[in-house]
Amino acid sequence: MLGLAAEGLAQLQEAILGKTTTLPAYGLRRSPVYVGQTVRYENVVHYFAPPWEAVPRMVDALSQFLIRTEGAPSVMRAAVASFGFVDIHPLSDGNGRVHRFLLNDILRRDGAVHAPFILPVSALITDSTLERANYDRALEAFSKPFMGRFAEASSFRREPVAQPDGVRSNFEFAAYDEAMPAWRFIDLTSHVEYMSGVIDRTIRKEMHSQAAFFRAHDHARQELKEIIEGPDAHLDMIIRSIRQNEGRLSDKLRGQFPQLGVPGVWEQVARVIDEAFAVPGGNPFRPDVDPPRGDP
Repeated sequence: MLGLAAEGLAQLQEAILGKTTTLPAYGLRRSPVYVGQTVRYENVVHYFAPPWEAVPRMVDALSQFLIRTEGAPSVMRAAVASFGFVDIHPLSDGNGRVHRFLLNDILRRDGAVHAPFILPVSALITDSTLERANYDRALEAFSKPFMGRFAEASSFRREPVAQPDGVRSNFEFAAYDEAMPAWRFIDLTSHVEYMSGVIDRTIRKEMHSQAAFFRAHDHARQELKEIIEGPDAHLDMIIRSIRQNEGRLSDKLRGQFPQLGVPGVWEQVARVIDEAFAVPGGNPFRPDVDPPRGDP
């Protein structure tokens, strides 16, 4: 599977992060990495990943899992690969986004989701405090007991040290050998159950909302063509602007399309978009009724 080969991961990381990243290089890390935050100048560590020396063989083991489980339930394969990847944390940056990409990539390769569809799982996860809490609990199913056992073995140097991949890090962990079995033999049962629920809710909720939006958008575009002619890209710009500005004609849009300022034209445009995106009991111009962006 190209996506989990070292070369494929480097290409994927570059595509996700872009060329303006501060990383010295793309690809498998050769430096320690941890997930955490800085609170009042103090480092708070939520999870730390296996040593970089072990990363190539652990990523290869994940690839072997996908090869050996071909034909098994796709949701299980996708959940194990994506959560296994994020627990290994093989990249210096972008692990979370690649983790969510792998979910859709494996479902697509297995034929469980057909092109051009992408399951917007990130949109569902960030949809509410409850969904975000559920996602955090899924991640903590492994990281929380792991940190409870090994947190005391981590520390920070006073000054960062240059690592083999060029990253400067002051993070240190003194129990890599002792912790290795925990990383190698992760029980991902709860992660599979969690991801099954996420996929179910994504299809029932997010994709239903997206389908409703696209139907309304197509209808709005057709109605607009009866009032003002133009390429679809221009009509889409008008639709987006009027919804973001709650039905008002912005100065920017007036300058770009002067014909919208002709008396009576804007009123007709606003009316057809209002009707196309009418939401019972809600404001049809709210930008948050647009479909969420899918995963990369």
